[in-house]
Amino acid sequence: MPQQSILIKGGTLINRGQRMEGDLLLRGGFIERVGGTIDVQVDREIDARGCLVLPGIIDDQVHFREPGLTHKATIASEARAAVAGGTTTFMEMPNTKPAALNQLLLEEKYKIAAAGSVANYSFYMGASNDNLDEALRTDPTTVCGLKIFMGSSTGNMLVDNEKTLDALFAQSPLLIATHCEDEATIRHNAALARAQYGTDIPVREHPNIRSVEGCLKSSSLAVALAKRHNTRLHILHISTADEIALFRNDIPLKDKRITAEVCVHHLTFNAADYERLGNKIKCNPAIKAEHHRAALLPALLDDHFDVIATDHAPHTAAEKAQRDYFKAPGGLPLVQHSLDLMMRLEQAGQISLERIVEKMCHAPAVCFEIDRRGYLDEGMYADVVIYDPRTEWTVRPDTIRYQVGWSPLEGETFRGRVRETIVSGQLAYSAGRVNEEVRGQRIRFTR
Repeated sequence: MPQQSILIKGGTLINRGQRMEGDLLLRGGFIERVGGTIDVQVDREIDARGCLVLPGIIDDQVHFREPGLTHKATIASEARAAVAGGTTTFMEMPNTKPAALNQLLLEEKYKIAAAGSVANYSFYMGASNDNLDEALRTDPTTVCGLKIFMGSSTGNMLVDNEKTLDALFAQSPLLIATHCEDEATIRHNAALARAQYGTDIPVREHPNIRSVEGCLKSSSLAVALAKRHNTRLHILHISTADEIALFRNDIPLKDKRITAEVCVHHLTFNAADYERLGNKIKCNPAIKAEHHRAALLPALLDDHFDVIATDHAPHTAAEKAQRDYFKAPGGLPLVQHSLDLMMRLEQAGQISLERIVEKMCHAPAVCFEIDRRGYLDEGMYADVVIYDPRTEWTVRPDTIRYQVGWSPLEGETFRGRVRETIVSGQLAYSAGRVNEEVRGQRIRFTR
């Protein structure tokens, strides 16, 4: 659709650790002027008085299920949920059907997104035990990263061949993102649980099966490989206090070769919540005991962890309701509600708004070396969120935009809500409605 010029008037701009009252001018898909009073003729003017104006959120880990698993979600459906929650850019995982394990299949996903995604997008290339040459052909300027499952999860793309792992870490031309859980540890723990319970294992046993020890062993291996080969490594969804010491916080993010992500559900839930929510919060790596949850936010604030993401991973309600532990899949839908969850922590005085913007907008852009996104700077792409902190609302089925139609947050009330979302200069979400005509852009990288 044609680009509009948009003038956002009178909001509180949050950018680069500062708050500034003023206007924001968007033209031709880019930010043209920032701050002060701007009086120019535009196609659309938005009154943002009393609202916060933020850079669009960049979510570096989502599962949108297309192709092959579209009974759970599509790229189009979950992109709509994303923009309703203030996420303007997503990076999607390769464990679809078929898995994105060659360049042709990877490009097919980009074609699907170009035709239907209202948000900006990138897709990870997948690694397996036998696609080394194909993985190494990936262009680091047009693809966000290479995903390695160092522990099996949905899609069974486990990479456990030591020679393959070493070669990938030694030769990858782009960032390697890892899911770290030691498979031998998980299988051992699962066998013990099966011996005790059969297949009707209580979900409260999930963090014992996918244990702290399994996470630490796998993460430690990934860090050791990265240090050996000077690999650009990004470890996803850290869930334990024990893993914090693997990461540095004494150098700037731009200089780090090893970085870490923490997800909103690991900051929100603990093992006691299995009693109330059951399989709805079953995910990999598991939500663990309260002392682990309590340690994650301080580690984020002191920069041992660099990025906040969702690991948005929808499954149908029927799939999640299965009693057989081994059949009920891990993963939960979150991309619509990530900012809501973080703003709840801000309202509780646990994190500042400036730090939320840093970890959800600025840091992913730096971490992945994204071209001109993640900031409210002149010359950047116009990815902008207007958030009204005065609105109170409750998560109900009619407010949930995930294709699966459920959320572990159903019934919870939040104060504050995304009012508008602008994607690459286009008004993608406003007044509770997604503009289906908007198309996001394939993001580029300055590596």
